[in-house]
Amino acid sequence: MRDQFNAALKEAMKAQDKRRVATLRLMQAAIKDRDIAARTAGKPDGVSDEEILDILAKMIKQRTESVATYEQAGRLELAEQEREEIAIIQEFLPKQLSEDEVKEAVQGVVSDLGAESLKDMGKVMGELKKRYAGQMDFGKAGASVKAILSA
Repeated sequence: MRDQFNAALKEAMKAQDKRRVATLRLMQAAIKDRDIAARTAGKPDGVSDEEILDILAKMIKQRTESVATYEQAGRLELAEQEREEIAIIQEFLPKQLSEDEVKEAVQGVVSDLGAESLKDMGKVMGELKKRYAGQMDFGKAGASVKAILSA
């Protein structure tokens, strides 16, 4: 994945796409921060691709919240800037699952683990994060897990 970021950054620099260059540098900086933290925790290789997907998902979530804040404040140009950054970051994430696919995935994990009550929610969420890193919004998936386990 790191090679993809570097290639995209070089391409954006050649095209003089300032928004894309800035966003890609932000992504690389966030990953580098986590790499440093991982190395101090005894992981010499830094963060894995799965952890990178998690970082990117968090970046998208932050920007989505910023869009809402900017729109409420009437700062539409800043909201648009955040939307552009979201689009750039999403290019590096795997295809997102639809709502129906999320429900299907949740049901499958619940069945596989034999989860029966809300006490099993942590196990189910952990397994979903392993299997579907970067492919779903885990906040929404949590609601589906809760609905299935409390039924």
